[in-house]
Amino acid sequence: MPVFSRFMRYFMVVAQCGSIRRASEELHIAASAIDRQILQGEAALGVPLFERLPTGLRLTPAGECLLAEGRGWMRGMQRVRQQIADLQGLRRGHVTIGLIAALACGPVPRLVHMLRHSHPGITIRTNILDNQDIAATVTQGDVDYGLMLDPPPMRDLVVVSSTGVSLGFVALPGHPIAALHSARISLCAAYALVMPEPPLALRHELDGLLAGRDIPLEIAASADNVQMIKSLVTEGLGVGILSNLDVMEEVRAGTLCFIPIIDPRLSSMALALVTNRTRSASFAARLVMGEMARHLFEPA
Repeated sequence: MPVFSRFMRYFMVVAQCGSIRRASEELHIAASAIDRQILQGEAALGVPLFERLPTGLRLTPAGECLLAEGRGWMRGMQRVRQQIADLQGLRRGHVTIGLIAALACGPVPRLVHMLRHSHPGITIRTNILDNQDIAATVTQGDVDYGLMLDPPPMRDLVVVSSTGVSLGFVALPGHPIAALHSARISLCAAYALVMPEPPLALRHELDGLLAGRDIPLEIAASADNVQMIKSLVTEGLGVGILSNLDVMEEVRAGTLCFIPIIDPRLSSMALALVTNRTRSASFAARLVMGEMARHLFEPA
């Protein structure tokens, strides 16, 4: 049974679709019935919620406010449902995680697979986001928690666990630098490079490391995507610069080598598990967050 009022359900679908006709197709409700509910809602509120344009409907400022409140109410209702399920001992729920692309391979997918088998009533959604966007989605309540690099200081953002991240060179196993245990940044001058670009967070660290140093660079290629950098290195285009997180699976499989960069100017980076201090986490969110902390941040 829908908990939302009929008007709010219709309003939110119309806002999403941008037209009453498309909302009618989505809801399988007559367009005239939807239009009547919208008009009655506007009359009750005393303001128009949509601008009627030749190309469709566009939210007015009042409509934007109502949509934001409706989405917040839906998130709150989802948390209430999960809390009720906890009280009933059903151990069901839905968890949404925001994470950086580097974690799309490796321990996170393995952990999701493990949790699916151990807790089949819990569903997990992963949103791959740019690092700088994760903190905002956590504090806005769009995700239950996030996995990100170097979280910024924010009032409602709390770090649950963290671990150090290394910057280094990435090369094929047969490359001359593959046998090194560590290297200095000056090694950049010796080989063609595949460079990271913004919005990858480690580009900022790399720029700080190179600043003021007269190191000639031969840049064979650059990319703003970790997978593309790894693919270019695998094709033999050059030596990449990434973090140890980015190549965990390839190093484990023996297809790439990671050589950490040692330099006193290199600032420490951290992978952090973050959540919103103002939210009351459901059983499902607490369980998944605890397992993430144990598998990613505690020593083996």
